[in-house]
Amino acid sequence: MLFLSLTRIITVYLVQGLLFAFFLLLAIKILKRDRKRLNVIFSGFYLSAAIGLFVNFIYAPLEDTAFETIVLILNFITNFGTFYSPIFLVVFNLILLKSEKVITTTKQVVVLIIYGIAMFCMIFFIFVPGFGVTLNASTLWTPVWSTPFFIYLLIIETLAVVPLVYFSIQIYSKFEDVNLKKKWRLFIYGFCALIIFMYGIFISNWLNIPDFRLIMGIIGLILAIAGGYLIYSGVGRQIEK
Repeated sequence: MLFLSLTRIITVYLVQGLLFAFFLLLAIKILKRDRKRLNVIFSGFYLSAAIGLFVNFIYAPLEDTAFETIVLILNFITNFGTFYSPIFLVVFNLILLKSEKVITTTKQVVVLIIYGIAMFCMIFFIFVPGFGVTLNASTLWTPVWSTPFFIYLLIIETLAVVPLVYFSIQIYSKFEDVNLKKKWRLFIYGFCALIIFMYGIFISNWLNIPDFRLIMGIIGLILAIAGGYLIYSGVGRQIEK
C-alpha cells in the first residue's frame, strides 16, 4: 500500500469528507421531520451523493495492484451514487410542477430506474483499457477518465441537468408570491453551483492535471457546500414543515 499523496488526502478526506458529513446531515434533518414521499425524494438527492462519497473513502487507501479490480468497482459505485443524485431533484420538480396525482409513485420509480440504467451502463467502460477509467499505480491511484467515458457521463448527466433547469424555470414563473420567488431562486442558484462542481470534476478527471485537480478540489468544496445549503434553504426548510 502506497502513501496517499497530499492532493488526494485533501481532495478525498478533507474536501469530500466535509461534503459527505454536510449532505448526510441535511438528509437526516429532512427525513427526521417528515417521511412523506416529497421529503424522501428530496432527501434522496443528498443521500445518493453521500453514499457515493462514503464509498470513495473506502477504496482511496487501497493502493495495491492486488486490489485493482476492487478499486475499479468501488470507483464505479462512487461515480454512480454521486452523479445519479441530480435525478432526484428532477423528480422533485416534476411533482411540484404537476402534483403527486399526475406524477404518481409508479412514474417516479420509472424515471429513477431509466436514469439508473443509463448510469449503470458506465460499468461497460470500466474494464476496457483506454476506453473507461484508469485507476492504478500508473495514475498514482487517481482516477483518470478516457475521452469516451468522459463524453458518455457528460451526456448522461446533461440529460438530468437540462430538464432540471427547464422545470425549475417553469416553477419559478408560476410563483406570484415574492417570498416564494426568492426562496426558489436560492434553489436554482444552489443546483447551478453543484452543476458547475460536477462538470469541474468531470474535466478534472479527464485532463488529469494535478494542479488543476487540487484547485478544483478546493473550489469544489466551496461550490458543493454552498450549493447544497442553498438548495436546502430554498426548498428543504419548507418541505420539513
